[in-house]
Amino acid sequence: MFTDDQPLFNIGVIAQNLQVHPETLRIWEKNELIVPSRRNKQRLYSNNDVKRLKFIHYLINEKGLNIAGVQLLLGMYPCWTKKCCQGSKKGEAVNLNKLCWMDTTTYCFVSEDNANYCSTCEKIQVS
Repeated sequence: MFTDDQPLFNIGVIAQNLQVHPETLRIWEKNELIVPSRRNKQRLYSNNDVKRLKFIHYLINEKGLNIAGVQLLLGMYPCWTKKCCQGSKKGEAVNLNKLCWMDTTTYCFVSEDNANYCSTCEKIQVS
């Protein structure tokens, strides 16, 4: 049985799935938008990595953000790297089962209002 965090897919499969060049994925990795697992120097992506990549792809191609904009926006999503955040909102209902970045129709209320959220997460630093 595979988990969503288990690295399964190589860069060629993911590039074909997203319809981007493999070099695009390398650039996103270089800019720390995604951190794939490595096995024998080969990049391997999990199902959660694929969801993150689809979100990044959406931000760049549908919303028109550049890499710096994506970095800034992702910095506002504490759940991007932390699984304990429960700050995803869709309309008025808080969705405790799905992280913000997994669904392009949700947004993170933590980034919107800097509310205190789960005690094990780091607080967002706003300058």
